[in-house]
Amino acid sequence: MSTPAQLAEELLAVLFDADPVGATLYGIRDRDDRLADISAGTELALRERAENIRVRAMAVDTAHADLEQRLTIAVVVQQAQALVDQFDARFPEYTVIGNLFAPVAGVLFQLGQVPVADAQQAEDFLLRLRQIPEFTAAAAQRHREGVAAGRVPVRPLVDNAIEHLDGYLAAPDADPLLTPELPGAALEEERKRLLVDVVHPALREYRNVLAAEIAQHSRPAEQPGLCWINGGREIYRRLVHSQTTTEHTPEELHEIGRTHLSSLRGEIGELGAKIWGESDPDAVLRRLRADPALYWRDGEELLTAARSAITRAEAVAPRWFGRLPSRPCEVRPVPGTASASTPIGVYLAPALDGSRPGVYFANTEQAEQRPRFASEVIAFHEVVPGHHLQFSLAQDRTDLPLLRRLISITAYTEGWGLYTERLADEMGLYSDDLARLGMVVQDLLRAARLVVDTGLHEFGWGRQQALDYLLTHTTLSRLEAASEIDRYISIPGQALSYLVGRLEIERIRRTARDRLGAAFDIRRFHDAILGHGALPLSTLDVLVREELA
Repeated sequence: MSTPAQLAEELLAVLFDADPVGATLYGIRDRDDRLADISAGTELALRERAENIRVRAMAVDTAHADLEQRLTIAVVVQQAQALVDQFDARFPEYTVIGNLFAPVAGVLFQLGQVPVADAQQAEDFLLRLRQIPEFTAAAAQRHREGVAAGRVPVRPLVDNAIEHLDGYLAAPDADPLLTPELPGAALEEERKRLLVDVVHPALREYRNVLAAEIAQHSRPAEQPGLCWINGGREIYRRLVHSQTTTEHTPEELHEIGRTHLSSLRGEIGELGAKIWGESDPDAVLRRLRADPALYWRDGEELLTAARSAITRAEAVAPRWFGRLPSRPCEVRPVPGTASASTPIGVYLAPALDGSRPGVYFANTEQAEQRPRFASEVIAFHEVVPGHHLQFSLAQDRTDLPLLRRLISITAYTEGWGLYTERLADEMGLYSDDLARLGMVVQDLLRAARLVVDTGLHEFGWGRQQALDYLLTHTTLSRLEAASEIDRYISIPGQALSYLVGRLEIERIRRTARDRLGAAFDIRRFHDAILGHGALPLSTLDVLVREELA
C-alpha cells in the first residue's frame, strides 16, 4: 500500500501534467517544453488517475499515523476529488472569456510570467510558442464538442474574448510573450519570428472560430449560469462542495450572504458618521460610488499606494506571526493590455527555485474608475498578511510533501485572505477611517458574492440581474461589477470560498481563545493555521487543538 507521501507525489504529478506551465511557474522545470493538453481524451485519462489516487488514499489506515500523515491524506483525498469535479465540469467546452480564467487567454498570461535563466530554458520557451497552434486548435475543438453536447459559452463573454484577441493582435509591441528575457540575439530573433509566423496566426484563427462558429450558439446574457446547460445543476453542486470544503448547499449559502450583508450596515453608518457626518448606510455607499475624489488619478498612483501599504504591513507583522516569509513580493501592473474582465488584483506565488518572486498584479487599466479606498485592503489580502505570507510559509516547509507546499485549497486560501483584511485592522495597518471603510465595503462584496454566485448558477439569474445586485449592494463601479459578474460566470463556486473560509477561521480562533483564556497567543494561533500548507476547512479545528494544547 502506498504511503501518504507517495500518494501526494502521484497527485502532484497529475496536477502538473494537467498544467505544465503552472509547474514551471512554481520552479518545477521538468515540463518546461510542454503546454497543457486540453483535449477531452487527455482530460479523461487525467481524471482516471486522480480518481484512482483518491480511492487508494481513502483506504489508508491513519489510526496510528502522526499529524502530518493524517493531514496529507486529508489533502490528497480533497484535492483528488476536486480535480475529478473539475474535469467532470468540462470547463474548456464553455469557458470563453478574455482573461486568465479561460484556457487561451490564461496560457498567454502564464507564458508571459515564465522565468528564463539559460539557453535551454529559452529553447523550451520557444518550443512552447510553437505549440500554441495545437493548443488553440484543441480549445476550438472543445468548444465545438460543447456546442454538440448543449454546453455552450455565454455570448457577452465570447464577445469579450474576441475583443481581447483583437486588442492583443493590434498591439504586438505589448505582447506579454515578449516579457521573458531570452539570452542572445538569435533566440530573440526566433521568438519574434514565431510570434509573427506561428502564434499570431493561430490566435487570429481561434478568434475567427469564436466569431464565426461559437458565438451564434452561445447562451444569451439572460442565461449565464450553469443551471442553463446540460447537467449544470449537478456540476454546480459538486463545485460548491469542492470550493468550500463544507456541506453547505447553494440555498444555505445564498441566505448566509444576505444575512451577512445586512449585518454590515451598522458598521458602514458608524464609519460614515466619523468621516463625513453621514450615518445613513445607503447615503455612505452612494458617496463612495459617486465622489470623483475617491478614485485614482492614474495607475502609477495606485501602484505607489499599494507598495506603501505592504511596507507598513511587513514592519508590523513580527508582532502577529512567529514565522515570516523568506521570499520577496513585488507589485506590478497587469502586463499587456488588460481585458475589461480582468480582476482588480491577482497574486502569483514565488517559484521554489528562486527564479521568480511572488507578484501582486494590480489592474491599472482605467485607474480613474478604480476606488482608492479599496487599495489598502486589497494589498493586505494579496500580500502581507494575506496570500504572499501564506504561500511563502507553506513553501518554506521543506519537510512536507511538495503537494502540500504548493497547492491552493480555495476555502482555506481565500478564507485566509479575507480573514487578514480584518486582521489588518487589529494590526493598526489602515491609514485612516476611509481605508477602514474600504475594508468594510470589501466585506460587503464578499457577502454579495454568496448571493450572486448562487443566484447565477442555482437560481437562474440573468447577467443584468446579477450586475444590478452588485451595483445596489456594493460600491463597485460598473466596470468592476461587470468584471466580478463575468468572473463568477467563468469559475463557478470560487467566489463562495472567501466568506465561508473566513467565518470558519474566526470561529476556530474564538473557540481557541475561550478554551485557553489568558494563555491564548495570537502568534501561535496564526503559526498553527499557516504552518502546514493549505488544508480542507474540516481539518483546521482539530489541528489548532493539537497545536495549541
